[in-house]
Amino acid sequence: MLTRVKSAVAGFMGGIMAGGSSGGGGNPGSELPMKFPYMRPEFLGLCLDEIECSADHIARPILILKETRRLPWATGYAEVINAGKSALNEDQACCEVVVARRRPMSYCPPSTPSKTPTAKRRNSLPNGEGLGLRMEHSRLGEDSEGLVFHYWALFDGHAGSGAAVVASRLLQHHIACQLQAVIEILRNVTSLPPTVLGEEPDNNPYLQGNTPGPHRALTRAASLRGAAGAPGSPCNTPPPPRFFTEKKIQHESLVIGAIENAFKEMDAQIEREKQVYNITGGCTALTVVYLLGKLYVGNAGDSRAIIIRNNEIIPMSTEFTPESERQRLQFLGFMQPHLLGNEFTHLEFPRRVQRKEVGKRMLYRDFTMSGWAYKTIEDEDLKFPLIYGEGKKVKVYNLMQYEHGADDVLVMGTDGLWDVLSNQEVAEAVTTFLANCDPDDLHRYTMAAQDLVMRARGVLRDRGWRITNERLGSGDDISVFIIPLMYGNRQP
Repeated sequence: MLTRVKSAVAGFMGGIMAGGSSGGGGNPGSELPMKFPYMRPEFLGLCLDEIECSADHIARPILILKETRRLPWATGYAEVINAGKSALNEDQACCEVVVARRRPMSYCPPSTPSKTPTAKRRNSLPNGEGLGLRMEHSRLGEDSEGLVFHYWALFDGHAGSGAAVVASRLLQHHIACQLQAVIEILRNVTSLPPTVLGEEPDNNPYLQGNTPGPHRALTRAASLRGAAGAPGSPCNTPPPPRFFTEKKIQHESLVIGAIENAFKEMDAQIEREKQVYNITGGCTALTVVYLLGKLYVGNAGDSRAIIIRNNEIIPMSTEFTPESERQRLQFLGFMQPHLLGNEFTHLEFPRRVQRKEVGKRMLYRDFTMSGWAYKTIEDEDLKFPLIYGEGKKVKVYNLMQYEHGADDVLVMGTDGLWDVLSNQEVAEAVTTFLANCDPDDLHRYTMAAQDLVMRARGVLRDRGWRITNERLGSGDDISVFIIPLMYGNRQP
């Protein structure tokens, strides 16, 4: 699984779920039942006959929303099938308003590092049905017991559409589950997230900046020889107080960590359920989550997102590659623990873990994460951390810092778009199209998405599909969201 090799979310972890065989939603030669049948995005409202007609590799009709108000923020969407490389459209899309409600931690799948084989790990979201996570537009803001977030996602299937179909149905539920663990912390915007749940920051003796005592901080070598009550201490007598540098974790890092862990759990679920369901291939994932005034853009694969604001282009995703030396070293420690001896841990914590904190839940991250989450401290976590230092930040965009106009948008597209059009070409096309539309016409974003897909697909000529300047058009599946940002400024 590439999830174990690469980091993710704009480097989001998870993502490219490998394996499977060619074909559509399932492997025709398999006797296993399908997890979900092949489908086009639910929000398109297509009947079976329309889905069949859309799979025309010669005409390649562009599908758009029947009603612009079916999606939040008047989001535009358009898609087109490939020119024949696969029988079905292997792209999938999802757009919902979701609420993460308070629930016991046992409700969600595990999100902390586990040595239990994935085939034996319990999954509490096998179907994504009956969870009551989707919000109706008329009920927005009414749920005082949870967090409401907007969710857009594109999935590009490889060697079949099965994994993309499953991910498009379930990933948002995994994100909601991971957010449930930090709802109260995210609601409390006046205080930074506690390093250890239940810990009062002012009573933490290990924060840098406390009144210095008569003892000097231990050297790194002395620290390795024995922390307070840690394995290898020469005696049980507590050493003199030590003053650690502690990372200040922001609220947005918890959201990033929740999304990253959701990617991992989705990947693990697909790996696990391929043993009992006919789920073909793997998929990339590009997600946008709007929560508490910020957009969080995560990418695992070669899809892409950009913001076009006042004629400026802001890249909001990066290619799916290991993103820092920190993660490379942590991955090495995870895969080759013997190289660390008995003194280091591949996990990173905001500060050195103390023995008295075993059994408590503390902030951590591993090689797959750029954000942070909570895990229950074990004896192994008392070892010295292999890494201190910040990794590369996930793409976060604060909508509240800008006043957006009707032509300021976020464009999401699968690789079928970006293979033939550059960021600049996409921005110019969208800006020009919207400038010629009535700013009060909510259908303008759907029509802009249709125009963009048409530009990337091109026109069928004797020498194949051709775009501007007789360049070769995209023969791949193409899916595009155009999300107007001005609606984010209007959210309560």
